[in-house]
Amino acid sequence: MEEINNIEVVPCTESDYLKPFRVHYNQNGTKKSWDFMRTHDSVSVLIFNTTSHCFVLVKQFRPAVYMCEWEKAKTQPPQSAAKTEEGAAEAAAPEPQEGQTSASEGDNSSQWPPASAGITYELCAGLVDKPDLSLEEIARQEVLEECGYDIPASKLKRITSYRSGVGVTGAKQTMFYAEVSDDNCVSAGGGEPREGELIEVVKVPLHEAMTFAYNERIPKTMGVIFSFIWFHNNMSPKYKISTNV
Repeated sequence: MEEINNIEVVPCTESDYLKPFRVHYNQNGTKKSWDFMRTHDSVSVLIFNTTSHCFVLVKQFRPAVYMCEWEKAKTQPPQSAAKTEEGAAEAAAPEPQEGQTSASEGDNSSQWPPASAGITYELCAGLVDKPDLSLEEIARQEVLEECGYDIPASKLKRITSYRSGVGVTGAKQTMFYAEVSDDNCVSAGGGEPREGELIEVVKVPLHEAMTFAYNERIPKTMGVIFSFIWFHNNMSPKYKISTNV
């Protein structure tokens, strides 16, 4: 998952997933404009394994997150070179790590960050791009493909829906809760290789969930944080296990 190389950034002139637009409008007599992206709505699923009392998340490389980290690294001033205690001359700059390349020809910015900079922990999720299926059916398919659990759509509990990326896309995501057991596990998951997915299934023990949610060193989506809090407030008494930090 972390062997990322041969990076090339090019203009996006056409996409099946994102459509850029600019809207002009008047608000309270003031003329305004706003750039936005049209994209699909989505579903996400908080999966709780009742056999092992753990949450099932997915871990994957997100190019957008990676590029944000690269942009941030470009704007940071170079660190002063290290010196020995004896006042030796400035140390030479370190050689690029394996799998890293310079940003572009003639670019004096820092090397590409390691691939781990773009890896995030997320809820099992997917796009709403099958008009003939209900949200529950789409969520069920994602649970099967990404995490390997086969459960009926009727076992999915709707938590809520909300708008994500309100400044850019305004897309709606509907979140579900699903209880699974080891008996429901029919494959290792990992996503759909034909669609280019490379997903790692990760388990977070129930008693570590809130610590995980608030640990800023673990890159994760807001959906993970919110859903863990929802479980703590609504479901944890059922299992009589504290999820406090």
